[in-house]
Amino acid sequence: MFPAAPRTRPRRLALAAAAAALLAAGVLPVLAERGSGSAFAHEGSVPAADLLAKVRSCKQVSHGTYRTDEEKAPSVPVCGAKGAVFFTADMDIDCDGRPTAKCSTSTDPWFQDDTAFHQLDGRPLRADRLPYVVVPGVSDIWDYRAAGVKGGGLVAVIHDDQVEYAVVGDVGPKKIIGEASYATAEGLGIDPDPAHGGTDSPVTYILFTNSQVTPIESHSTAVALGERLAKEFIEDN
Repeated sequence: MFPAAPRTRPRRLALAAAAAALLAAGVLPVLAERGSGSAFAHEGSVPAADLLAKVRSCKQVSHGTYRTDEEKAPSVPVCGAKGAVFFTADMDIDCDGRPTAKCSTSTDPWFQDDTAFHQLDGRPLRADRLPYVVVPGVSDIWDYRAAGVKGGGLVAVIHDDQVEYAVVGDVGPKKIIGEASYATAEGLGIDPDPAHGGTDSPVTYILFTNSQVTPIESHSTAVALGERLAKEFIEDN
């Protein structure tokens, strides 16, 4: 059961200052050391390079461009293709939803205990377990709903040579783009810490239109659907 209206989450302002405050208070967790590439398995059999080859050019469908951060100039268009829309931005970390040891007011100074879209049982999503993507709120720049993107829609998230299948799980600011859950970042080998993680390096998001993962919290269903839709996307574009 989805909320009556999508909830938008505030952008991460004064990031360095907030992180410093958490460190001073002794509540910011120390990140464990990560292994290199092999620790983050590629999901499915479709190579990242094959998907990226299909999104090299952009047929812009947004009425303008988005910022990747509040202080950045608008530069990111939403592009259209057969069966999908896509964009390339950065990745900021969304840790909202059900409170856990990794996602709570103790770890994330911007934490909110809800997500725009809910599990089958009505509870908010769990950001540290479910790979999901945040779409910009509806505006005169772009309306994700009119494009055939919906809560629980399938997304292929690509960083370097890694592909992570995710769902549309939350709605963010109207003028900023490029945000995904703790679990999405972790699966791609990106620092998932909500206070100072994420990456400025390019991340490509392919949102498959008129797709639906049911139930939204089933990542195995997302991977199976992602395999099929990714192959169709490559064949059709």
